[in-house]
Amino acid sequence: MELKGYLVGCYVLFGALLVGQLVFGNLVTFLAGYVAVFLFALVRTWSMGARKRFKGGLTAAYAVALGVQVVFCVQVIFPEGAVFQDAPFRRAFGVLLLLLPLVVSRYVAVGKYAQFYLPSLQDLSAVSFAQLQRKARQAAQAADSLHQAEESLCLENWREVLEDLPRHNSFRYINNGSLTEEYFQEARRHLEDPHLYLVLSCTGSPASEILSVFTQRQYNHASLSFDRELRTILSYNGGERLYPPGLNREMLAFFHKKPGASILVYALGCTREQKAGVLARVEQINREGSAYNMIGLVFKFSHKPNIMFCSQFVYRMLELEGLAYFTKGDGDVKPTDLVELDYHRKLAFVTEIRFGEAHSRLSTG
Repeated sequence: MELKGYLVGCYVLFGALLVGQLVFGNLVTFLAGYVAVFLFALVRTWSMGARKRFKGGLTAAYAVALGVQVVFCVQVIFPEGAVFQDAPFRRAFGVLLLLLPLVVSRYVAVGKYAQFYLPSLQDLSAVSFAQLQRKARQAAQAADSLHQAEESLCLENWREVLEDLPRHNSFRYINNGSLTEEYFQEARRHLEDPHLYLVLSCTGSPASEILSVFTQRQYNHASLSFDRELRTILSYNGGERLYPPGLNREMLAFFHKKPGASILVYALGCTREQKAGVLARVEQINREGSAYNMIGLVFKFSHKPNIMFCSQFVYRMLELEGLAYFTKGDGDVKPTDLVELDYHRKLAFVTEIRFGEAHSRLSTG
């Protein structure tokens, strides 16, 4: 009863915090609230019976979430030094941001520990041997999933992602004209090919591995190409530290981050006019500027039209030219949606490229 009363008290206190922030909150109380929830999530995580490496990865995730909260709070909810924000929608969104570390904890940690459990003696007397075998397989899968999560959320991956964060900006365009006239000339040479090519990649990069924990998908990057040989492949990406994050040309070598990396290529039929329309929109983005929508990965929010992430860009290009074959908000589209939601079989599989340790292996279907 004491534990139950304690939990009820925590829920009431947290509910009061949310209501108080919504009604009376200002810049200082919002920032204090974000720090308080961060500390709560930290204590909760380090009290779990998991490996230190996994706890360290989650701690880094909470730190990233706190950084996102602070930046969003200062630049969007309370812009230009405003202490109090009258706009109710922004204040409500700021309150929802308080839940971000708890959502991360629930999805990554609690879900993986609580989804599978050992049956009680009473349960054992009521289950069949086949059911026990199924439970055993589920437990083994859960253990394997947890091990993969621990590997993906390791401190090394978070360190590389955090080091790259200062290059990003989700509120203004920082990539201008990275696509050259040579690229556009190459793309125009393929306008007679009645296909656009969609590319899904499993690169093995630190960002890709961390995303895979949340998406539960192997392929976490989407690209677009105007030719089958992928000479004109492009997407929204981090720029490989050669170009600013945003709309950039890609090379096959960029996808080979570790052994086992691979890409899938699909063809989507289109008219010459539709293909030229997509190319014209790419040229427009290249002129106006772009940036990678880092915040949109979490909050499904784009501050400006040309601030996108990879699958958001691919889907928007298809949608604007009447080529979208499923309906979804572009900010909600995951890379694998481009294949998994192809219910009407508009895509044709072209090839799979698997990168080995010393060379690339091509297998076509």
